[in-house]
Amino acid sequence: MAIFEFLSFDDPGTQIVTIGTVILGAVASIIGCFTFLQKRALIGDAISHSVLPGICLAFILSGTKNPYYMLIGAFISGWLSVILSDWITRTSKIKADTSIAIVLSFFFAIGMMMLSIIQHSGNVNQAGLHHFLFGKAAAIIKEDVVMFLYVAAIALVIIIVYFRAFKLYIFDIEFAKSIGLPVKWLDFLLTTLAVLAIALGIRAVGVVMMSALLIGPAAAASFWTGNLKKMLLISAIVGSLAGFFGAMISYMRPQMPTGPWIIIVLSVIAFTSIVMGTEKGVLHKWRKRQAFKNKVLRENILKIFYHLGENQEDFLQPRTLQELIERRAYNKNEILKGLNQLKSKHWVDQTESNHWALTKQGNIESAKLIRLHRLWEVYLSEHLNIAADHVHDDAEAIEHILTPKLQARLESVLKGRTTDPHDKAIPNLNKMDK
Repeated sequence: MAIFEFLSFDDPGTQIVTIGTVILGAVASIIGCFTFLQKRALIGDAISHSVLPGICLAFILSGTKNPYYMLIGAFISGWLSVILSDWITRTSKIKADTSIAIVLSFFFAIGMMMLSIIQHSGNVNQAGLHHFLFGKAAAIIKEDVVMFLYVAAIALVIIIVYFRAFKLYIFDIEFAKSIGLPVKWLDFLLTTLAVLAIALGIRAVGVVMMSALLIGPAAAASFWTGNLKKMLLISAIVGSLAGFFGAMISYMRPQMPTGPWIIIVLSVIAFTSIVMGTEKGVLHKWRKRQAFKNKVLRENILKIFYHLGENQEDFLQPRTLQELIERRAYNKNEILKGLNQLKSKHWVDQTESNHWALTKQGNIESAKLIRLHRLWEVYLSEHLNIAADHVHDDAEAIEHILTPKLQARLESVLKGRTTDPHDKAIPNLNKMDK
């Protein structure tokens, strides 16, 4: 089978292409994290389209497709596009995204014109130059892989040396300035790395899709972690996997180019990350919302028990579903759902007559909630000067999201208070524990 032939790596050409795409994917992905976190994803698109004139000019001047000449030409052209885009934004009322679109179109059009001139020049060495548009990983040779390794080593050394400075610059540029970091130099380095990564990958992935390899892995990684070091690692793994599987699929289906397959694999990983990511994926957010809704439901039911017990001076008395429903606008299914969750925590028990009652621990938990609610009402009334008849809803809204640290602060500020603004007693937990 083709897949086993590929995994055997008996073919030297397959080895070179696979190693090259894996290295390229890892390097571009790591550098792309910084571009992504700077919220400059569009600049990658501008650079990738703007390197074409530099590649063509390098070929015109040298007459060969020497990978080092191509890299230098692409690098210079890409840097010029960044400078021009920044200059347009800085000296006019045109916004960054518009200036990027203008520069991208201008450089790409010049590149296409130069490519057309080269194709009609009669130079026999120009064969295959058009692959820089859409990429052709099969054209990667041993010299390209060596160049990838050199650039990867340089990029990694720069990132390791400047990691702390890059981190401060990206997440808090004002603080970075205040402590004397050379922010202009850091910006220059990050932009240079982005240009270098894109120039490096043009032959394999192509002008049109290279920006996706720069930004895609970083975007995917951001859905799995909020830690920069972990993000760099995950991004590198994603980029490497995209390169590996893109090369494998292209080997199994020779009529399909490698570059587009790399981006397709990357897109699948990115979409999967958007849905499944444990940091801010769709399912993760949905689970968090559901968990919070369940928490609010449980806490509100505990408060219902407390209010009923407070009125009748018996907190542990069994209650019917109807009593609970009448106290708060929940339907039967919602109440049962919350009661079953409380039962699993051993905070309520169900009697043989289908009544529900607080356990001793449940009674303490309900008192904690009421205490927090009423203390917050006192704080709103006395410290924020909100009328007593307006504090209940605000306290109701915030009591479910107060952190233990804020709760401790609230207890400290209002130490000794025994009644809320409505003259209702604030539960004393010390007496309950006894």
